[in-house]
Amino acid sequence: MSLIKSISGIRGTIGGKPGEGLSAVDVVKFTAAYASFIRDSYRGTSNTIVVGRDARLSGKMVENLVVGTLMSMGFDVINIGKASTPTTELAVTGENACGGIIITASHNPIQWNALKLLNSNGEFLSDAEGKEIIRRADNDEYTFADVLELGKELKNDTWALKHIELVKALQLVDAEAIASADFTVAIDGINSIGGEIIPALLKALGVNNIIELNCEANGKFAHTPEPIPQNLTAISDVMKSGKADVGFVVDPDVDRLAIVMENGEMFVEENTLVAIADYVLSHTPGSTVSNLSSSRGLRDVTKAHGCEYSAAAVGEVNVVTKMKETGAIIGGEGNGGIIYPEIHYGRDALVGVALFLTLMAKSGKKVSEIKADLPQYEIAKNKIELTPDIDVDAILEAVKKHFSNEEVNDIDGVKIDFADSWVHLRKSNTEPIIRIYSEAHTMEEANKLADSIKQIIRELGF
Repeated sequence: MSLIKSISGIRGTIGGKPGEGLSAVDVVKFTAAYASFIRDSYRGTSNTIVVGRDARLSGKMVENLVVGTLMSMGFDVINIGKASTPTTELAVTGENACGGIIITASHNPIQWNALKLLNSNGEFLSDAEGKEIIRRADNDEYTFADVLELGKELKNDTWALKHIELVKALQLVDAEAIASADFTVAIDGINSIGGEIIPALLKALGVNNIIELNCEANGKFAHTPEPIPQNLTAISDVMKSGKADVGFVVDPDVDRLAIVMENGEMFVEENTLVAIADYVLSHTPGSTVSNLSSSRGLRDVTKAHGCEYSAAAVGEVNVVTKMKETGAIIGGEGNGGIIYPEIHYGRDALVGVALFLTLMAKSGKKVSEIKADLPQYEIAKNKIELTPDIDVDAILEAVKKHFSNEEVNDIDGVKIDFADSWVHLRKSNTEPIIRIYSEAHTMEEANKLADSIKQIIRELGF
């Protein structure tokens, strides 16, 4: 069993003893600690918290625990039921709520679930706020309401449609152009909420020809949920058959977007943000942000438009913070996460789908042709398994010192930028590993760079 407490909330495998897996006791404790924190820190007048969930098999059970706990803490709950992460984020501000809880383990396998915690802006909590909630949960620092002060539950299933309408209304989304292009679009919804909301979005944008794969939101994931090539063979086969112009794949909570080209090959998740940012910058110049582990391609296209690029620490909340600091008009992460402030500060696959289809319609290009126009990089993702006796900080400090003559960024682990490549080492927040991301013009070069870093770590005595 696994239970991970981090800045982004609490995540674990369902079942087990309290503290060993994501048990009912852990859900109640963490929800109560969050409610206590909101009660003490929120300065507005709302007494409402929004709750939404993906379609995982454990989702309804966890939803019942979360809603009941929030009511027992004296909060009213707007329960939007099965909903994407970005939909829930939009509902928090749309309902003038003081916070929100998203019940989703994102791309983790079926046995996992999690609570993602939002502030009154519908954005993830800061590192300090997350740590304070963990402290309160660990010390049982929360007090339940008296019977006359219990909250109530209101169910609201209208937010998916509202989300779609907000995306359709974006200035750079052209539904008429999309409809006129008469695209055939394949979608893999991983048997979660994406299987409902993405086809609904496509229809709203005028797409009449939709090939639906795994679009029944029953939580029985047809394949491992993370939208990476080895998990996407079914939609790849559809695309190879020539039946569709583009394929879209989302993760269970619909905040990441992977794209499959008309030839069945992957567009590559890293290119999702790069291509969409290139389109946005061509119409509305401005600064951009991605995290340190994302492709250099975003920096390249941003500079090509005469604009400024900034890097942030890994984690959506860190990217959003940097975007606000720099006034960025678009940003995100290399995992296919698009953050477009014109609608909200959260990763949103619906925004990605609408903007990418508009790009296709207006350019008249095939997906493979759009990829060919982008900076050509390949990212290798390697790792070092950790044991309790490994001193991660010592490893990172030694690597930093070894490459002191290069361009080094240590705001999150250690990233070394070379002329035509880079490598980034950081401790994972969710697994006992050091992640080693490396990028070069070819995958062979990227993997060689990662191997050389591993060899250097061994030579340094680790």
